[in-house]
Amino acid sequence: MCVGIPVQLLAVDGIRGEVLEEGQPGIIDLSLTPDAKPGDWLLAFLGASREVITEDEAQKISAALGGLRALMQGGDLGDAFADLDAREPQLPPHLQAARDAGKTTA
Repeated sequence: MCVGIPVQLLAVDGIRGEVLEEGQPGIIDLSLTPDAKPGDWLLAFLGASREVITEDEAQKISAALGGLRALMQGGDLGDAFADLDAREPQLPPHLQAARDAGKTTA
């Protein structure tokens, strides 16, 4: 399974980026995010940046990953998914449109 990790871009050298990942320095491939600039938050998979994200998104992803890490070590989730706790489930737009139109089967 591949999990996206939020990282903050510190410096750019062509397609090579210097990042901070959970406070640790690292190197990342910026081929898929060529417009990324120092200070940006990126979602990284297997050493490659896939998407520029907001700081808020980075914090939520980091909290969720931290909660899962704690759970795997015998702890609890705490408030790792606080942003989802009070939210009602939502259908994807195409399914919501079908439901609004009265469709119950395909």
